Amino acid sequence: MASGIFAVLDDIAVLMDDVAVAAKVATKKTVGILGDDLAVNAEKATGFVSSREIPVLWAITKGSLVNKVIIVPIVLILNYLLPSAITVILLLGGLYLAYEGAEKIVEYFFHKKEAKTTENFTAAEPVNEKTKIKSAITTDFILSIEIVIIALGAVLTQPLATQIGAVVLVALLATFGVYGIVAVIVRMDDVGYKLIKKNNNKGILAQMGKILVKLLPIIIRTLAVVGTIALLLVAGGIFSHNITFLHDVLPSIPAIVKEFILGLGIGLLTVGITLLFKAIIKK
Repeated sequence: MASGIFAVLDDIAVLMDDVAVAAKVATKKTVGILGDDLAVNAEKATGFVSSREIPVLWAITKGSLVNKVIIVPIVLILNYLLPSAITVILLLGGLYLAYEGAEKIVEYFFHKKEAKTTENFTAAEPVNEKTKIKSAITTDFILSIEIVIIALGAVLTQPLATQIGAVVLVALLATFGVYGIVAVIVRMDDVGYKLIKKNNNKGILAQMGKILVKLLPIIIRTLAVVGTIALLLVAGGIFSHNITFLHDVLPSIPAIVKEFILGLGIGLLTVGITLLFKAIIKK
């Protein structure tokens, strides 16, 4: 009896070791998309008053976890039963990301005066807050599909149990790793103010606090730009990697430039079609 228990424990230990190794490989494969995920979601999780930053971020994190709970089993099942469906899902997700990225650019250049600021959300504006949370979770859903599929592709040669363990581990790391870093970013100014107050606005620590306070808006503006570019790059990468015709287009230019052009071009086309459809509906 005891020997049987030890044998089971040994099998579990071996499986966990295999999962850890497979997850390490899968994480290396997904590091690029994780960077894009960080840039996009950090931009979406900012712009709230200090008291709402952590509650909003926690709401987005919970939504991200739910996304993974939905996506992981579906991707594993589809990969087994109907692998071609994964490509269709990726392309639809790519359309959404391209649309969102292009829409941000269009709004910046053509709707500056109409755009509502998101820098002063309060409890009195729950609709705006909920809208931004919903948008962040939706974008996270699309990026999570990409992360899970890339992670699965990196461990397809492994046994099924190892595949499942590795993909689940990468999904959890993607959620808590990304949003943990986002939490650090959005609380930079609070840490800075505390350092300034604690040291009576004097000394090296107080100066460090001032630097943190000044850095936060710069980081947020940078993330807004990087996040938009990331959306278009991810979308362009999806189109390029899954549509043979587009993969062979513009072979002489760097892949990253081609993916940005594809993402922006298809995104602008999608925005144009959407606006035209809305205009027809209004009439």
